[in-house]
Amino acid sequence: MNAAPAAVVDPRFSDSTVAATPWTETSAALAGAELYWLTTVRADGRPHVTPLTALWVDDTFLFATGPGEQKAHNLAGNQQVAITTGSNGWTTGLDVVIEGAAATVTDPVELQRFADLMREKYLGAWDYRVRGEFVSPDGESLAGLYRVDPTKVLAFAKGRYAQTRYRLRRA
Repeated sequence: MNAAPAAVVDPRFSDSTVAATPWTETSAALAGAELYWLTTVRADGRPHVTPLTALWVDDTFLFATGPGEQKAHNLAGNQQVAITTGSNGWTTGLDVVIEGAAATVTDPVELQRFADLMREKYLGAWDYRVRGEFVSPDGESLAGLYRVDPTKVLAFAKGRYAQTRYRLRRA
């Protein structure tokens, strides 16, 4: 993304004297998170929520999953997702929600970049490989990579209580 998205504070859920959380702060919180929560939709409409490791790179959310996992089955039928991260404290921190659609990534260059960045971010604990196929850290299971280009991001600042909404425009 070239320019920061427009940020609007929702006065219904914010202190009257606060400004919008800057996009740079929200983006840094997303990039620095170690754990995210992914919500997908099951075939019968029920939500499925699971923790996962992932990346926030260039204003895009990237995550991998195996073909037999529930989230992969859900994404085959409904690509709409919500991703959350933050802290479970009441007075400090920043909680962030991303909404968008998950799209499958198959480009070998993007797969390799994801593998390299995951290895770097998680200090080798997540060691995906690209060997003709995208391989999970266990070295045997196939993995699928998904990209979520957010359509909306919400940031919930605590202590100064500001709910900021960002509308991301995609080309």
